[in-house]
Amino acid sequence: MKKFFLSLLAIILVVVMVLLYNTFTLTSKQVDAIAMVSPEIDEDVIQHLSESITYKTISYSEDAEPDSLSFTSFHKFLETTFPLVHENLELTKISTYSLLYTWKGNDEAKKPLIFLSHQDVVPVDEPTLEKWEAAPFSGEITDSHVIGRGTMDDKGSLMAVLETVELLLEEGFTPSQTIYLAFGHDEEVGGANGAAKIAEHLKQQGIQAALTLDEGGFLADGLIPGVDQTVAVVNLAEKGFASFRLIVETNGGHSSQPPRENTIGILAQAIVDLESNQLPYKLVEPITYQLEHLGAELPFFQKVAFANPWLFKKPILEAITAHTSTAPTIIDGGFKNNVIPTVAEATINFRILPGESIETVREHIEQTISDKVRIETVGFLTNPSPVSSVDSKNYETLATTIRSTFPNTIVVPGLISGGTDARYFYDISDDVYRFYPIRIDEESLTRFHGIDEKISKENYKEIIEFTYQLIKQFD
Repeated sequence: MKKFFLSLLAIILVVVMVLLYNTFTLTSKQVDAIAMVSPEIDEDVIQHLSESITYKTISYSEDAEPDSLSFTSFHKFLETTFPLVHENLELTKISTYSLLYTWKGNDEAKKPLIFLSHQDVVPVDEPTLEKWEAAPFSGEITDSHVIGRGTMDDKGSLMAVLETVELLLEEGFTPSQTIYLAFGHDEEVGGANGAAKIAEHLKQQGIQAALTLDEGGFLADGLIPGVDQTVAVVNLAEKGFASFRLIVETNGGHSSQPPRENTIGILAQAIVDLESNQLPYKLVEPITYQLEHLGAELPFFQKVAFANPWLFKKPILEAITAHTSTAPTIIDGGFKNNVIPTVAEATINFRILPGESIETVREHIEQTISDKVRIETVGFLTNPSPVSSVDSKNYETLATTIRSTFPNTIVVPGLISGGTDARYFYDISDDVYRFYPIRIDEESLTRFHGIDEKISKENYKEIIEFTYQLIKQFD
């Protein structure tokens, strides 16, 4: 017995030593800030953003045609608002509504930069209109904010990029490397006719960019326990997206004499089985990078957990949804309360973790649910994106710009669950990152695609300044 306790004590000591060694050797990955001169940003930029919101460039579905009048009117507004951009940059229209601006650099040896944003916005639910502080397409300006659909997603960054280029042109600036501004028109429904076509066009031109920057990252204020500083989340990759329709077909019947297996019951069981048997949590890139960069900045006991994911990974991975998630989103079946339907359907949406695929998700569904249920893919589908580097000069320049523009900010790489247009640019760009400095806190989290979408005037100007400094740093 004594030997047993001595052996147990030795094991505990070894574990403690490993935990402490990993903790103390997890050092900060933050780059040093440098001195920067802030540009003078005119108050007119707020009015410009406000007016951009009034154009209802809405994407309703993959099959719906864009509202030609809304998009072409928005384009004319951009021409009027940014005269120097339209005088000095070459504009190519892709798929009629997507915009590609080319700002020629004076050093052909340097790889270009690509700045992405999208023109389209999601619809507003009619029943929620009364809950908005102001009409969602009014672009109303308050003492502190601009209100309206698109302020956060994604006209805020689109307008900020154009304001930046207009400002640099006013200063007489010419970039050393060519800069592309790529503004798709259908990101909210997958981007197949917008960003995908822009990327294809650039690929045909033989373009290989150094960096592509898109939405999908943010400045997190007060969202991470134990961290008082602002955290700049730079997403290196995004999960895949796939929806599967589950279809059950039976002979139906009268509800007074239900069969042992009811159409809706079979379908309901399939949904329960999928929700109860979800795909496992996994420690994959870029989540490994996230733990390293964030963990080094945490208080001691939290740092212990992040430095030793081999022991503590389960609660951490669950907290950041590091698995292929399962979400029933649509269900349909039945037409009368005393009739068992012959057909019932449900749509299940999956956000796919890097390392898995649409095909592996389908295999998981087939292994999990009854063979009485037919499975079909539905709508837009995409596998997880590749993962960009945290060790490249591009990442270092981006992190330096963030740390210098926003002092005392921690830069942390990550993985975004939602989809962005950036997924289409990995073939033509050395690195693809998702980050514009939109500030997010607990209150504003629900405003993306939600009620009372708005951005503060101060934060909007921060996006302009960041973009300005990033272009200067790459130059």
